[in-house]
Amino acid sequence: MKIEKNLLYGLLIIGLGTGISILIANIEVIRVLSISPLIIAIFLGAILTHILNQKTMDYLESAIGFSTKRVLRFGIILYGFRLTLQNLEEVGLEGFIFAVFIVASTFIIGYFIGTKILKMDKEITILTSIGSSICGAAAVLATESVIKTPAYKSAVAVSTVVIFGTFAMLLYPFLYKLGIFDLSPQDFGIYLGGTLHEVAHVVAAGNAVDNEVASYAVIEKMIRVMMLAPFLIILGFFWIKKETNKIKQKVVIPWFAVLFCVVIVFNSFEFISAENIILINDFDTFLLAMAMFALGLQTHISKFKKVGAKPFYLASILFIWLIVGGLNGLEFIVNVMH
Repeated sequence: MKIEKNLLYGLLIIGLGTGISILIANIEVIRVLSISPLIIAIFLGAILTHILNQKTMDYLESAIGFSTKRVLRFGIILYGFRLTLQNLEEVGLEGFIFAVFIVASTFIIGYFIGTKILKMDKEITILTSIGSSICGAAAVLATESVIKTPAYKSAVAVSTVVIFGTFAMLLYPFLYKLGIFDLSPQDFGIYLGGTLHEVAHVVAAGNAVDNEVASYAVIEKMIRVMMLAPFLIILGFFWIKKETNKIKQKVVIPWFAVLFCVVIVFNSFEFISAENIILINDFDTFLLAMAMFALGLQTHISKFKKVGAKPFYLASILFIWLIVGGLNGLEFIVNVMH
């Protein structure tokens, strides 16, 4: 009974912190910078964990676990209401192939460099690589739910998303206006959506150029988000866990990822009105931000010191790959298809 009481009050506290995060995200200057409520939530939680005493943190333990597992998975399922199968048609085969190329190549390069060259922890390597290759913080959290990593590792990966995604969000429109990218508005939109980290980064960078670029960029980004479900399912089948000094392959089917796909298909038939979809998406943002706030509460600076600078070296390499490899990859796909 005491555990249930702690859970309820703990969820209320985390919910309050989440609400504050969303209010901060809606402050004019923050909104102009397109800083996601999810990003604010994790940093607000991380600040709070350095202020609260151990007794309070113990009190919040059950609520934190509930938020980073059950609330997160429900949030990922509802994320499917942001997508439809029609998104594939809007950018065509070119956009779909580019999304597959970016997701696969970025993850494979990241995993190889992280584990073989930088000799990084396998879990942090996976989380950092997936944060760059699919959809930033949401992908990191969803992947953490499959491979069962300690929260601080996810926080490290999310930090790389914040730093390099924000820098890219400012850099891309600047370079485009200088004429560095010799791409049509449609192709530049696809390039933006295919290589920027967070959905918020894509929206901000696209709108900094024009509405046409922004439209294609968001659609391309949504296709990348769709790749999250098959990625998690494949990862679940191949993830290896150590048990009692044995290395044993354990099949993990992330059912929330399967339901995420089901929701996308359901949403494609437009059974729910646009107004209600907006309400669902707002609720989903709250759930995901709640999971991020709880993740922040598990994140202490001492744990960042433990992992060192290697995750940031890896993220910087992937950042360069997304810019250079992404541009060359898109140009190759466009030339082949035209």
